[in-house]
Amino acid sequence: MALTRIERRKRIRQRIRKIVNGHPEKPRLAVYRSNRQIYVQAIDDLNGKTLASASSREKEISGKGKISKKEQARQVGELIAKRLKEKGIENVTFDRGGYLYHGRVKELADAARKGGLNF
Repeated sequence: MALTRIERRKRIRQRIRKIVNGHPEKPRLAVYRSNRQIYVQAIDDLNGKTLASASSREKEISGKGKISKKEQARQVGELIAKRLKEKGIENVTFDRGGYLYHGRVKELADAARKGGLNF
């Protein structure tokens, strides 16, 4: 029997997490995408701490009126890059969370790169 979308994403996510992990000098940039919002966290897996986070629900992004989901993702990528640069972090590993590197996930990653993050 074929896998559902959710089961398929969980398998891909487990396969990615075997390889990708973060530490204080190079945290893991984890993406979660819902139907309406997009969230990103910079995680130090060694200490189990979230170093910075950003989402499309924040007033800086949601308060700008009605914008497309791709534009929201772009702004979230710029915001997380700015927050990490303030903490002195430039290198991260990108964890797409089982989502295809396409659409909103790609927009977020490109905006984070443009904001000065290396991955």
